[in-house]
Amino acid sequence: MKQRPRFDVTSLNFIRQSQPIYRRLLLLLGAAFALMLVTNTGILYMLRQTSAYTEIELKGHQTQIEGWRLISLLTDAETGQRGFMLTARPDYLHVYNNALEQLPGVLEGLDKLVADDPDLSARLERIKALYEHRRRLMVDTVEMTRSGRIGEAVGAIRSGQGKALMDGMRQEVSAMSASIDRRTDAATNAARWAQRMSLILSIVSGLLMVLLGVIGAGLVRRQIHDLLKAQNQLDRINLGLEEEVRVRTADLVRVNEEIQRFAYIVSHDLRAPLVNVMGYTSELEQIAGNVRTLLARLDEEHPGLVNDETRLGILEDAPEAIGFIRASTTKMDGLIKAILQLSRDGRRDLNPQPLDMQQMLQGLVDAVAHPLAENDGQVIIGELPGITHDRMAVEQIFGNLIDNAIKYQDPEQSLLLQIKGRELDGNMVEFEITDNGRGIAPKDHERIFELFRRSGRQDRPGEGLGLAFVRSSVRRLGGKITVTSDLGKGTTFRVHLPKHQPVRVA
Repeated sequence: MKQRPRFDVTSLNFIRQSQPIYRRLLLLLGAAFALMLVTNTGILYMLRQTSAYTEIELKGHQTQIEGWRLISLLTDAETGQRGFMLTARPDYLHVYNNALEQLPGVLEGLDKLVADDPDLSARLERIKALYEHRRRLMVDTVEMTRSGRIGEAVGAIRSGQGKALMDGMRQEVSAMSASIDRRTDAATNAARWAQRMSLILSIVSGLLMVLLGVIGAGLVRRQIHDLLKAQNQLDRINLGLEEEVRVRTADLVRVNEEIQRFAYIVSHDLRAPLVNVMGYTSELEQIAGNVRTLLARLDEEHPGLVNDETRLGILEDAPEAIGFIRASTTKMDGLIKAILQLSRDGRRDLNPQPLDMQQMLQGLVDAVAHPLAENDGQVIIGELPGITHDRMAVEQIFGNLIDNAIKYQDPEQSLLLQIKGRELDGNMVEFEITDNGRGIAPKDHERIFELFRRSGRQDRPGEGLGLAFVRSSVRRLGGKITVTSDLGKGTTFRVHLPKHQPVRVA
């Protein structure tokens, strides 16, 4: 009596173990995302603080400049007044009148600059009172001189009242300037601290992104690898089993569907927080641009105020850290999209229909006519048997193989791609796709069909999913794919498919 094959329970064990792994993955992602959110919020806060401190410095320096400009204009007016009294020459009054015309604007500007500062506002009020007395005294002495009362004018100057008023204003402006210097020093120190913290937080955020990518990609890769392993075991069990075994394999079919859904859910949940991180990265880039603009403005108005360490952090270190985050999220986004596509195609219902393989392959070749023409490539399509299968799945299989041949062609010679087909015994057909490309080392013949695995020089873009998807699709159609190749001697892929797709293929 023939011994019945034993049912392999590895896939069922995998499903039982996948649930706690899935929960751990979600908890890890949630914790990592929360930590990154806190980090990015801290960076935003530090950058806003830096901007606020810079504004304080600019406003303080502008107040100092306007205060001493007030004293300078009063000194000019005083010089014009005395020159006119001594010489009676009207040209001295030009200096005097010009200064008096500018002084109200300077006072108005000071009013706006210190409006929200009670201490500086009080000092400005005292300065304005002294200024009004000094201006009135200058106007009176000029009028006395014009009317010929030189003695009275000289007596008013000799009284020392004007000097006392000017000394009082200088003291008030000096006190105001000293107060601003103290505040500016404090703001500068705080800004430097905030910039250093922003840089540290940016680096921490970047490291967290890398850690998230490594952990997430590792877990998903392990799950997908286990998924394909379970599918391979399921394929072996389904071939040639008796009716009793077929009944038991129905459980594994349901398990496979659960795994496909699991892979889709995990990849989808991975991408959701990644999109948020990419959004926060864009905000960081915008805020960093605003800080650089403020720095340029500060350098233009007050050269040498910002030290080299701070400038290096703003102009080089912070953009470099943000760029590192952007590159990491972009790469991880590409991996997740590829995994999602693989999961969707694995869950799609197949729709068998008669296919004219000659016409289909010619259409696929026409779609890549431009890259072929650029390298003087040539494709020769022989007589191909027709089959009844899902059109999209078959197009994706042969489209991937043609794209692979173009991508990895030998740069020393023009590409020659030959596609042949023939019918085999047992209702099977074979398609051969042969190229004269760079070839594949024998030790890598199985490796190239594994997820995220590539062979040879890594000088072409890709994630290592193309051939893994091809083999998964061929098996889903009830066939198999093999490769024959040596380095430098080209590659031949052989695709074996049933002539008519079974109603249901596990």
